[in-house]
Amino acid sequence: MLTKYYAWLWFDADGTLFDYDQAEITALTKTFALLKLPFEAGHLDIYREINHGLWQALERQEIAPEVLQVRRFELLLENLGLDGSPAEMSTAYVEQLGLCTDLMDGAYNVLQAFHRISHIAIVTNGLQAVQRSRLARSRISDFITDIIISEEVGAAKPQAAFFDAAFARLGQPAKSDVLIIGDSLTSDIQGGMDYGIDTCWYNPTNELLPDHLKVTYEIRHLSGLLERFD
Repeated sequence: MLTKYYAWLWFDADGTLFDYDQAEITALTKTFALLKLPFEAGHLDIYREINHGLWQALERQEIAPEVLQVRRFELLLENLGLDGSPAEMSTAYVEQLGLCTDLMDGAYNVLQAFHRISHIAIVTNGLQAVQRSRLARSRISDFITDIIISEEVGAAKPQAAFFDAAFARLGQPAKSDVLIIGDSLTSDIQGGMDYGIDTCWYNPTNELLPDHLKVTYEIRHLSGLLERFD
């Protein structure tokens, strides 16, 4: 339950507003089909492990987005023992991912309700080509004031530079007027906490919050944001 009014709600994209798990499955299977490569169910788990590790490296500033895009498919093809072009695979995958507009349960209703009383921004470490293509095609595009993408601003959550860029882009609102909502403890929650803004952890799988992290709110379902605030 929100205990105050926020002029700005900053939502993470993947896994918070957009159903990234479903998009990932769809995009990967279509990419293999387009490139005429054999696809088996176990390939998805291997890809996800590789991809997750590289995105964690991005958050630690150990790899650039343009390197990540191709490197994950270099590692995937190598791991599967398949011949193919990692660059071609990356291009096809990004294009397919940008077409996937599946939303998390409750996302549309929450944004529809809040856009009447608050400004809504998306703050994401996702790739520019994916995020802008997907948002433009989605049912929620009219609810979004702006989208801040790490690839465009040159810094990724949880870095302070990302939040500096977001605040500058959105007119320097007071920190007390901003709430960040996201599923990632390492980028959304840690980043927001370090920067001094309120945080809402979207935790649909009921994971335990590590002792070193403090959140302002925790919700299991996005509809939890619709509880009337005082």
